[in-house]
Order: sequence, then structure tokens, then C-alpha cells
Amino acid sequence: MTKQSGQAGGQNNSQSFGAGASGTIAPLRNVVLFSGLVERVMGRPYGLPGMATFHGRSGLGKTFAAIFAANKHRAYHIQIKSVWTRKHMLGSILAEMGIRPAGTIPQMMDQVGEQLSLSGRPLIVDEADHLLAKGMIEVVRDIYESSQAAIILIGEEGLPQNLARFERVHGRMLDWQAAQPACESDARVLARLYCPTATVGTDLLARLLEASGGSVRRICVNLDRVREFAAAGGLEEIGLAEYQGEIFTGSPAGVPLRRCA
Repeated sequence: MTKQSGQAGGQNNSQSFGAGASGTIAPLRNVVLFSGLVERVMGRPYGLPGMATFHGRSGLGKTFAAIFAANKHRAYHIQIKSVWTRKHMLGSILAEMGIRPAGTIPQMMDQVGEQLSLSGRPLIVDEADHLLAKGMIEVVRDIYESSQAAIILIGEEGLPQNLARFERVHGRMLDWQAAQPACESDARVLARLYCPTATVGTDLLARLLEASGGSVRRICVNLDRVREFAAAGGLEEIGLAEYQGEIFTGSPAGVPLRRCA
């Protein structure tokens, strides 16, 4: 499944781990958690705050979960870049909405707020840590105040603590949802996507899960290596005893470690 755009055009974020060759979305744990978070914020009782965060270390599939939720809930979804300015951020949101940006920042802010209010659609802001680093987080609060829309911030582990420095934003949070490391069921789902031609044994999956440290990204890298190894050997089933390839751990030295015999 690819991410749908706003009204006209938009980014294509289909190239993300967790989506197999067919483009189908895997029901991973963080996909479910993030979708549930969006639903809670969108369905909040009148008078409750309408912002939330989804936070966790890199590699857990946060952006992938956001792409799924953007499709399911017709959310506007942007991914902040470290070099963006306030004007570029607002312009990117408007591009996602399919709206031609006005000439000034205040006018663009009004456009974003009006569209969110009229459409009733949520806004997902990925890589929100950059907003804090560049002093732009208040722009998001202004968007919320002008629209009362559901706004979900995605960031690294320290995002909730870092937001505490901005009380006017921190106080508008309905929920703080931590992304979770991949579990055994996640690894099994990913195995079907990334190693479709061979059945991966439970013992090998457990080893890959352990070596990957719960990172969805590293599990996918390892499963692709298992697929190549199985294909080269003509194996329809592959377990820990059969797999003699390398297991990627994300070692800082950049050299994958071979599994112990």
C-alpha cells in the first residue's frame, strides 16, 4: 500500500520497511499502536487536548506506522527536515493538502488551520525533534490552536522530556505512546514478506530478533540475507542449523558479525 496524498499530488512513501514486494502493509505491533493513538486523539471528548506523541529509538518502524495511519485515517503527513524553515514547513503541509501557498507565513498558517478545521483530518508530523532543535515547535501549537485538529508528533526517545521545556505545547498533549521493539510475531510477519520463498525456522527467527535488538529495520536486513542464502542453496525451509550466512547487528564498526557455530 502506498501513502495517499492530500487533495492533489503528495509524496510517495511506499519504499519503507514493513511493506513487502506486493506493497501490502504488515500488521506489526507499532502499526497497531500508532493507529490506535490516532483514533484516540481524533475521537477525544470535547474539551480535551488534541495533540499526542509517538516516540522511540530509530529503527522501530515509527515512520512506517505513520504511513499506514495516514492511509487509514486520511491524515496529512509530513516529515520534517533539519534544514527546513517555518515557511518551508507550512508550504510542505499545504502541498500535502493540495493547496497553493499564500505569500506570507501568517497567511499560510491561516490556510493550514482552515483546511484542517474544515476537513476534520488529522496531521502527522514526523521527525518532530527537528522542530525543537530549530525553535519551530510553537508553529505546530499555533496550527493546533487555529484548527483544534488531531496532531500527532513522531520523534526519538527523548521527545516527551524535551517537550517539557515548552509548557504551552506539553500541556496540550492527550497521550504519550512509546514505540515498542519488534516481538516474535512481528518477526514472523516480516519473514513472510522478506523471505517469501522459504520458511524461516523459529530458532533462526529468534536469533535474528535477538541480534537485531528489536529493530524492525535490522530484522528486515537480516531476513533479506536469509532469503538470498536460501535461494542460493535451493532451500524451502531454513533454520539456525542451515543458515551459515552473516547476521547483521548494526555494529558501530560497520562489520557484520558472523553467527557462532
